[in-house]
Amino acid sequence: MTETSFVFPPPPRPSVAVRDRAERIAVRRVLCVGRNYAAHARELGNDDRQPPFFFLKPADAVVESGTVVPYPPLTRNLHHEIELVVVIGRGGAEIAAERALGHVYGYAVGIDLTRRDLQFQARDAGKPWDWGKSFDGCAPCSPVVPAERIGHPGAARIWLGVNGTLKQDANLSEMIWSVPEVIAAASTAMRLEPGDLIYTGTPSGVGALVPGDRVHGGVDAVATIEISIADPSAA
Repeated sequence: MTETSFVFPPPPRPSVAVRDRAERIAVRRVLCVGRNYAAHARELGNDDRQPPFFFLKPADAVVESGTVVPYPPLTRNLHHEIELVVVIGRGGAEIAAERALGHVYGYAVGIDLTRRDLQFQARDAGKPWDWGKSFDGCAPCSPVVPAERIGHPGAARIWLGVNGTLKQDANLSEMIWSVPEVIAAASTAMRLEPGDLIYTGTPSGVGALVPGDRVHGGVDAVATIEISIADPSAA
């Protein structure tokens, strides 16, 4: 077989750590669920329960816990959104909700960083959200914990603090669409494969971050995550 050559050297493959293992998980896609907690939907001026919808982040936007994320350009309203992350370990399409957990390798905790002003400008103009949701370092993710070690969290505290002050505090049981329902819905639109990360939505309490902020969050019995926000000129 002839080895493939490239005009430019291929970039490193994005990956996430696995707790207590040397092996990592190559990230294929990052899918995010919008408005999956009723209180958060209301704080953004939306109805409580609508069919789940998704947006994507680039795989190379995933960064590890402990990363110093530069404050991104084009925004004056960068928001934190703490989320449970589902890591797909077995592929499939048209997955029934009652079988969906069999496709899960494990779980992590992520932060969906959002340029809220750009998101709202695009939303109000009927345009895609991409510039609000996709930028360098916008998808911090903790190490993954295999489901065989912790089971499938259904009612666990999810929380986030900024500079030691609690900002988001809720329970996974408050999700409008459960993890099996989210997997089932996503798999009707595209085939899920190992290495797909699904950020399952954030509870209420989202708010603005500024350079110098220290962010710490977690999902009880799953993982914690820490990042800090740097002035872009210091990156």
